Amino acid sequence: MFRGIFMIVDERMTAYVRSLEREDGGIAAVIGREARADGVPVIKPETAALLKVLLMIRQPVNILEVGTATAYSAIFMSSCLKPGAHITTIENYQKRIQTARSNIKRAGREDCITLLEGDAMDILPGLEPGYDLIFMDAAKGQYINFLPEVRRLLAPSGVLVSDNVLQDGSIVMPRCAVTRRDRTIHSRMREYLWELKHSDDLETSLLTTGDGVAVSVKC
Repeated sequence: MFRGIFMIVDERMTAYVRSLEREDGGIAAVIGREARADGVPVIKPETAALLKVLLMIRQPVNILEVGTATAYSAIFMSSCLKPGAHITTIENYQKRIQTARSNIKRAGREDCITLLEGDAMDILPGLEPGYDLIFMDAAKGQYINFLPEVRRLLAPSGVLVSDNVLQDGSIVMPRCAVTRRDRTIHSRMREYLWELKHSDDLETSLLTTGDGVAVSVKC
């Protein structure tokens, strides 16, 4: 298994970049620490910093998140938005849904975060287009399957942020070098990245931030 063996960015560089981050004493930081302690994957500090900058630049009003987990990233994003902005977030895992709802309530964000329960493949077709920013952070092997609906839902000049796209560096390995259980995710993520980079309606930059982030703008 190659995940975790290869570093996308030098470990010392990552530690230095993280050391520069300002301490956040807000409820989002508390929820993030709780999630990590429970072994729930949440966005890395440097990814959160990138996301915050993108939100401040784009100033989205209508945001869609695919993959809520414990609602850390939704709550974090909500703290970066102007009044009147709204986040719709989708989660399929029942145990995390309960935690996410509790966290949204704890954070006092029930008015600006709507949590939709169920499979994104079932929910996305029922949503109306016009999202200024879509944050993709769900099952990595499903990104390619979500992409047609995500493209439909993204507003012109809207931003698509896809997290964990470099798979701890294993994305550079040939398929035969990846353990059998990871080959489907590996091949689907490669297909997803190829689609992003060769799409006629998306302009994409791949960054080595965190576990790899793809930032796409709808043309």
